[in-house]
Formats: sequence, C-alpha cells, structure tokens
Amino acid sequence: MSILEIFEIVLDIAHKKQYSDIHLNTWSYPIIRDNGGDIIEVSNIQKNWENIEIQMLTKKDIEEICRLVLTPEKHAEFLVSYEMDSSYHYDKYETRYRINCYKDTRGDCIAMRTIPQDIPTLESLGLWESIKELCRKSKWLILMTGPTGTWKSTNLAGMIDYINTNFRKHIITIEDPVEFVFQNKKSQINQREVWIHTKSFATAMKACLREDPDVIMVWEMRDPETIKAAITLAETWHLVFSTLHTNDTVQSIDRIVDVFPSGQQEQIRMQLAMSLIGVIAQRLVPKAWVDERIAAREVLLNNDAVRNLIITWNTHQLYSVIEVGQKQWMILMDNYLIALYKKWLITEDVLMSFVRDKENIWALMQ
Repeated sequence: MSILEIFEIVLDIAHKKQYSDIHLNTWSYPIIRDNGGDIIEVSNIQKNWENIEIQMLTKKDIEEICRLVLTPEKHAEFLVSYEMDSSYHYDKYETRYRINCYKDTRGDCIAMRTIPQDIPTLESLGLWESIKELCRKSKWLILMTGPTGTWKSTNLAGMIDYINTNFRKHIITIEDPVEFVFQNKKSQINQREVWIHTKSFATAMKACLREDPDVIMVWEMRDPETIKAAITLAETWHLVFSTLHTNDTVQSIDRIVDVFPSGQQEQIRMQLAMSLIGVIAQRLVPKAWVDERIAAREVLLNNDAVRNLIITWNTHQLYSVIEVGQKQWMILMDNYLIALYKKWLITEDVLMSFVRDKENIWALMQ
C-alpha cells in the first residue's frame, strides 16, 4: 500500500468520526485527535474487511505528503523557511484542512486541522444575543482569544456569516490561510490569503483603507505593526474582528500593550480603550459522560469603568468589573465553568482543572 493510499485512509477515518486534527510525523504512526481531546495512534486500519498494519512514517513518506498538500511555490518556500501554513482540499468529501508543515529533530512534520464544511450559526455555537449586538456595530474592535484549537476561527466565521446574512456590508477577510469559504448573501465578501493575495497582514490592512470596507476580519494580531493597524482601522469607522492566543480577556489587553516599547504604551492604552468594544475568551473542556468537548467562555465588554482601567493601567481590576457586569452580558470564565458544572455538563475534576480562583471556588458557587 502506497503512502498516498495510507494518507487517504487516515483522512477517511478522521472524516467519518468527525475528528478535528491529524498529525503526521517522521518515524511515527499517524496520529488523530479524538472528540475528547486525546490523541490516538493509527497503527492498523480496516480496508475491504481486511486488517492492515501501518508502518511508521518514514522521512520519504512525509516529504511525499508535503508535496501533495502544498503548492509548488509553498513547498519551495517550506524548504527554505522550514515551516509553512497552507490549506488543502480533499476532493473525496469536499473537505478543507488547515495545514502547517514544519521540521523537528526527526524530520518533516504535518499538522492538519479540519475546517467544517458548513459555517455554523451563532445559535449553534452558543453565542448569545450580546454577541449579535456586537456584530451590529458600525465600528470598534472585537477580539476572540484562547489557546490554539479552541474554535476561535469557527466563532469568527459564525460572526462574519451573521453579518453576511443580515446586513448589506462590504467585508474583507485577511487570512493565513483562507479557512471557511464564504458565499455572498446580503454582503459582498472578499477573502485574501497572505503570501498569495498580499505580502503581509500589515500591508493588506493598510490597503483596506482604499478598498471601502465596512467590516474587516484579521486572522491573527501577531506583531506590533498588525496590532496598530487593527486599532487604527477600528478608530476610522470600521468594525474589526481578530484573534489572540491568550487565556483570558484581561491577559488579551495586557498582551496587546506589552508588545510595544514602553515609550509607546501610554498611547496604545488610550487608543485601545477608545476602540475596543469586546473581548471573548474561549476554552474547550471535556464534556461529562461523553467523548466530546464543550466551550467555556469569558466575556468582557467595554464601558466607562473598563475604559478608565485600561487608560490608567489597572487591568488587574477588570476581573471585578466583569464580576459585577452580568446584567451587561459579561461573565467570568470561572462563573461560566460553574454554570456548566451545575448543569451536569462537566465533572467536578474538570471544573477544578480549569478554574482560575481555586481557593474561592466553593464560595463562588454559592
């Protein structure tokens, strides 16, 4: 059996069981992440009622798959830069994958993330009415944050599709790579991929000012230049969506300011305080009794108190503002986890593993 046949069978398994991630590493068996978040080795497969053992993937095997999933241009760049983001379309099931090729001590490696075929609705994602209210705004900055693999891109896609379905707007997305493919509904959507349609996030964001957008989605705020451009766009009457790799809402604000030199931080705090409208932090936690995960969220919405704490750099007090802001649809991650526990959706062990304030958890539950 050829390596491309084995690769196809691994994709078939992941598709049929709706697994999220595939890992292909040199001198390792193919690995799939199941719906509970655990990784599983695929050392044998069933084909035509026959059990077939799979050998560990060799350096040549991974190199062959890399050439399949990357365009010739991106494969050439991968050989020089040692890492490359891309997307791959599996024709058999019309399934798209986000690809990251990289190298380690053993050789080439490939990480694949399934991109759902259907763009989910906000209702199916459990994003309530306050999130719809954010999407109705004509300007401001909305951040979706969380560790890798917590559906940040999926949530942003749901928000963009809500706008696309309900409003006549011009939407530009700047992605690396393009994941969800949108079809124009009421809105006009232009999707741009870095390295294919533009040289960088910052370049594309500067060009946005001449492209008449109403809504801009930036895949990730990676560096000071991108962050500054996103804030500037939000200040100039654009609704801007983006993501950060941070654990909670307050860390997100700290991270944005901390990437700038100390001499620029006061100005950035002022701009961020005046342009930010909301931060949604998300984690995926194991669901009770079933092999699935469920989203837990923290929501910070900007108001006069939040704005003042950002400007004066007392962000540690923002947790208290979120705590008392429940009537404004704000919620702490700990309180969200407690709500899941009280509904028997997560176990006590999971609750204690993910809460921030372990010492006062039982007092919070009252």
